[in-house]
Amino acid sequence: MRKIPVQTPTANYQVQLQKGTLSSLHQQLSKLYPREQRTYFVVTSPEIWALWASVFLKSFGPHPPAILFIPAGEKHKRVAKVEQLAVELSAAGADRHSVLLAFGGGVIGDITGFLAAIYMRGIDYVQIPTTLLAQVDSSVGGKTGVNLSTGKNLIGAFHHPKAVFIDTDTLSTLPDAELRAGLFESIKAGLIRDRALFTFMEREREKILARDSAALERVLSASIRMKAEVVGQDEHESGLRMILNFGHTLGHAIEAVAGFGKLLHGEAIGWGMLAALEISHLRGLPEKQYARVVSVIRAYGLPALPRLSADKLLAATTKDKKNVAGQRRFILLKSIGDAYVSNTVTIAEVQAGLASILAAGKS
Repeated sequence: MRKIPVQTPTANYQVQLQKGTLSSLHQQLSKLYPREQRTYFVVTSPEIWALWASVFLKSFGPHPPAILFIPAGEKHKRVAKVEQLAVELSAAGADRHSVLLAFGGGVIGDITGFLAAIYMRGIDYVQIPTTLLAQVDSSVGGKTGVNLSTGKNLIGAFHHPKAVFIDTDTLSTLPDAELRAGLFESIKAGLIRDRALFTFMEREREKILARDSAALERVLSASIRMKAEVVGQDEHESGLRMILNFGHTLGHAIEAVAGFGKLLHGEAIGWGMLAALEISHLRGLPEKQYARVVSVIRAYGLPALPRLSADKLLAATTKDKKNVAGQRRFILLKSIGDAYVSNTVTIAEVQAGLASILAAGKS
């Protein structure tokens, strides 16, 4: 078992990474609450539950947790769904000693974390992510929230899980597109702060895409450690943590304009990274590094970009929650492994970034 600590001013927990974790889940939960009686509620999707219910429940014996279902997909990540779940919790007798178990991908984790943050003014929850993207990114760091029609994650709270349990076996049922979507987030992790991770993903692409267990575990652990270190230094995204949003300013715009669900989140971020790289190149990212990074991102299999309006994408960037006083904030690269935050990106530069990906998306 690999244990990666996450330590912030308000939270101290571990990410546990191990094959077969689900079969001993109740024992792991009992270690979190060794002298307390807790009632568990699982929040999951019917699709995930159909695949893993028997393994998940194996360790609970005759006292299984209650199950709350929400449909899969980004379009369901809305306030109405949180209210529905809260009503179900209340009707089932959930109280301040109840614990929510987020079992699924990033959407499930974000909704469950936000529900935990606001139900009875805050209860515990545990992340049990089943997609690579959720494992390397959204399950760690305490960001929770839901979308508005005008943009992603505009309603939310910082609420850390009590623990993150990652069973790498769940990746065996992950569709190829979902795997690649998560890998784009790991490429991002390497680009912003871990040159060795990026180089490894560049060199071992075939093994990683073939789901070689050792290669995937290295990608997972390196990505999580990088994020844990950043979150530990900047819990509430007042400075350094903003670099984790590399590719997200235009990635979120792509999701909103295309319509949530047209692209997977990681796929939109892949295209957003290409746009941010174009702007970085205009600002001095060396040509060889620029070409190298673009080549690696494309090699991991970006899907075709939907037909999108550059003007609508530009307008969508004004609703990004990183913006301050109307100024767009972009995360850019000085070099591989060295990212920075810029408040001075011009409209012309954003348009150049958009033009580059819209042209590439047609090819």
